[in-house]
Amino acid sequence: MGVQENRLLEFVAAMTRLVEAGPADEARLLQGAEPLMKALVAHDDWLPEAMAQPHPQFYQQHLLYGDPLDRFSLVSFVWGPGQQTPVHDHTVWGIIGMLRGSECAQAFDRAADGRFVPAGPEVTLRPGDLDTVSPTLGDIHLVRNAHADRVSISIHLYGGNIGRIARHVYVPETGEVKDFVSGYSNTLSPNLWARVAS
Repeated sequence: MGVQENRLLEFVAAMTRLVEAGPADEARLLQGAEPLMKALVAHDDWLPEAMAQPHPQFYQQHLLYGDPLDRFSLVSFVWGPGQQTPVHDHTVWGIIGMLRGSECAQAFDRAADGRFVPAGPEVTLRPGDLDTVSPTLGDIHLVRNAHADRVSISIHLYGGNIGRIARHVYVPETGEVKDFVSGYSNTLSPNLWARVAS
């Protein structure tokens, strides 16, 4: 087994042990998962090439592993030059680890008039950096590739099967909230238990 398989397999095994070791308490899982994510993104030599390919128009969300009981999922986000998300949420905890390139995240809050406005400064992630989202810590943000001329890749760990979870997109100027389910960019699941949304 090569380096690629070892790093990913070790991460999945460690995360499985973590979720099985106690209750699904957000603080406990984040505390245990952060060093695992830090170790995973410390090396840029394990991501399968198929999960690192950009699309000329849309950022790509590739499922790397989906826990069979939907307790967590691991995803590679591949950002083409200048690509960005809408303002959105996750409804579950998440840890973002920067693997390659750089991305910027801007948190949002709802203002008194119902609009969604930036909350605090934009955060820039570089290789090895982590960021955290959750309904209790702050869950609404916009993410973009920091580079206009090259691809960036981040690895996202979520406390559920993020491709199947009903979430929300926010229209900052009007305060409108729209439901969505993201699914995954890769149509062939890397494992049988991922239950990829169509």
